[in-house]
Amino acid sequence: MEMENNGSSNGPTIDRAEAIRKLIYALAAVYVVASAVMITNLRMQVTTLQQKQASVLAKADQRLEEIDSRFKLASDTLASQLGMTAKEFSARMADLQSSQHTAAAQQKAQMARVHNEMSGVATEVGTVKSDVAATKADLEIAKAKLEHALGDLNIQSGLIARTHDDLEILKHKGDRNYYEFSLEKGRHPIPVSTVSLQLKKTDPKKSKFTLNVVADDKTIEKKDRNALEPLQFYTGKDHMLYELVVNNIEKNRVSGYIATPKSAPQPISQ
Repeated sequence: MEMENNGSSNGPTIDRAEAIRKLIYALAAVYVVASAVMITNLRMQVTTLQQKQASVLAKADQRLEEIDSRFKLASDTLASQLGMTAKEFSARMADLQSSQHTAAAQQKAQMARVHNEMSGVATEVGTVKSDVAATKADLEIAKAKLEHALGDLNIQSGLIARTHDDLEILKHKGDRNYYEFSLEKGRHPIPVSTVSLQLKKTDPKKSKFTLNVVADDKTIEKKDRNALEPLQFYTGKDHMLYELVVNNIEKNRVSGYIATPKSAPQPISQ
């Protein structure tokens, strides 16, 4: 197996990170408030449409009752008129029935229009709710003060989780796959995701460690690395970029996680 030694690098900082977080937080908060107002307005529109539908139904019922009354009155009148022939009586009855069918068709058309308007409003409400949920997820990331950093391959990393709770937020965001691990010095390489990790040395006082990454039949040494420093390496036939972060260093023990692209192969067992 080949040995590759990547030079150590200090954990970089992000200029203006605090100002950017505050700006993101403020903009997201304004968006959430505006979305809440929009949802309230949309709900008022739904209520108005429901009232409109009830009014249409009431008017249609009243119209049908009027036609029925006219129908009965006409029948009585026609029956009492000795001069009306059977043909004239049938024509009059057909005219009244046609009016009744026309009124019923108009009622159905009005109800269909109201239903379509309500469906459109419901769809818009659902879209706004989805946008609000996404904004809340971004707010959680801002509150947790998660940051990007430049990895040891000089590539901008994904958001870095400092704690298990931070990692749960990133998992919920769903941008990448995350695999947690805990390593002890002296043990054989342990499978994590589609690679294996072996801890070689720890220095809790300086927050440094050394470990080996075994990927694609190669051993990549990550020597004297810092806590929360994104360690990057390529693996797989598609040459995908993986990131490894150690966020806790103890004597002869470290813990952290590996982040992989969503399209990366899944481990056979984890």
